[in-house]
Formats: sequence, C-alpha cells, structure tokens
Amino acid sequence: MPNRPVEIGPAGLHTARAIEYLRLVRGLTQHQLAARCTALGRPMANTALSRTERARRRCDVDDLVALATALGVSPTTLLLPLSSVSGDDWRGC
Repeated sequence: MPNRPVEIGPAGLHTARAIEYLRLVRGLTQHQLAARCTALGRPMANTALSRTERARRRCDVDDLVALATALGVSPTTLLLPLSSVSGDDWRGC
C-alpha cells in the first residue's frame, strides 16, 4: 500500500493563514521573510514559504519557531486563533 501524506488539519490551516497575515501586516514579501528565516539558521526558500502559506506544505516545529522569530511573535501566536492570543502578541501588527 503506497504512503499518502497526512492531510493538513485545522491547526495547520490556521497557522498557514496566520503566517501570511502577519507577513502582510508587517509589509514583508515572501522572499524577505524566507531570507529572515535563513539568516536565523533555518534555510527556507520563498517557494517553501509560499507552499506553507497555501497549506500545500506542512510547517514543522523548526519552521514554526523560525517563522515566529522572524515575524517577532511567539510560536503560540501562530498556532492559536486570534481570539485566544494576548493583545501583546499582536502588538506591532
């Protein structure tokens, strides 16, 4: 039986939307955000970021931490619905 990739669930879909939302609010292109992740030691191509934002690629924990750091938020901010996140985490958006 061939292996099928695990579908991206609700938390993954929310995270993809949160990454894109924060990137846009901060006025960053995908290329700029991917370059920030690379500078932090997590190499990321803008195509990988694009696929992550479109929920075509899973965001692993290392990507999540790098993206959160590059966006200036905690990883929790990218995982939880907006109503669950402290206003301080969204400051600067």
